[in-house]
Amino acid sequence: MKIGIVGLGLIGGSILKSLYGKGFELYSVTRNKQTVEAASVLCQNISSDISILKDCNIVFVAVPMSNVLETLEKLNGVLSEKTLVTDVSSLKEFVMRKKYSFKFIGSHPMAGTENSGYEASFAELFQGAKWVLTPYYDTLPQDGKKLEEVISKMGAKVVYADAKEHDEAVAKISHMPMLLAQALFKMAEDDDLALELAASGFRDMTRLAMSNVDMAVDMVNMNTQNIEKSLIALQNSISDLKTNYRKKITEISEKRGKMYDKNGKNNL
Repeated sequence: MKIGIVGLGLIGGSILKSLYGKGFELYSVTRNKQTVEAASVLCQNISSDISILKDCNIVFVAVPMSNVLETLEKLNGVLSEKTLVTDVSSLKEFVMRKKYSFKFIGSHPMAGTENSGYEASFAELFQGAKWVLTPYYDTLPQDGKKLEEVISKMGAKVVYADAKEHDEAVAKISHMPMLLAQALFKMAEDDDLALELAASGFRDMTRLAMSNVDMAVDMVNMNTQNIEKSLIALQNSISDLKTNYRKKITEISEKRGKMYDKNGKNNL
């Protein structure tokens, strides 16, 4: 099977490294000359020209979210109608509004770090992670199964979801927490004593403040409405905790304690 990857940043590079040596013929597209040199160790079929993907069976689009639609439009004139394409954007509704000449299934690997670029990518990124698929209503089951099989080779577990519901969910557990981490650091940054005393709690709570800037801007600008709804829900949750606080935080502690395994992977 021929698999193409457009964009070799953290996600695209990790897809390449994860699929390397697993029986696939890999093709990659990147405009970064340094990345071409580094990635050519694993992928000899690498170019800045998107037409290199014309014979691929599956193509992963792993470019910044603001460039996804433009990239898919370019692929429209290159790929066969039999090619299966998926993007890896953290939002799905915007990309599912259009039909393409090739087969398309939206997707979102729930994996990442605060780092970016090919040098930050690694083969184990998707091990034990959830990978969301948002097919069209008329997507053939066998196409979903084909993509699911490739994703499973990377160690991830597929979860099917509606695109709108996906965007609402990630606002709660990804986009809004990132915004909160940034706001928390901004609140404390002028307090020299607070920063000097800050230990593991502040470190862990503000890790997402180091998220890739371009990615963060795309997420906040493109999912504003859902983030605002999540912030209102959070405020309501804080208010609700004040009633019978001990009982409620005890229950929360127990549920949170069971949610992740010793390696930090979601058990649900």
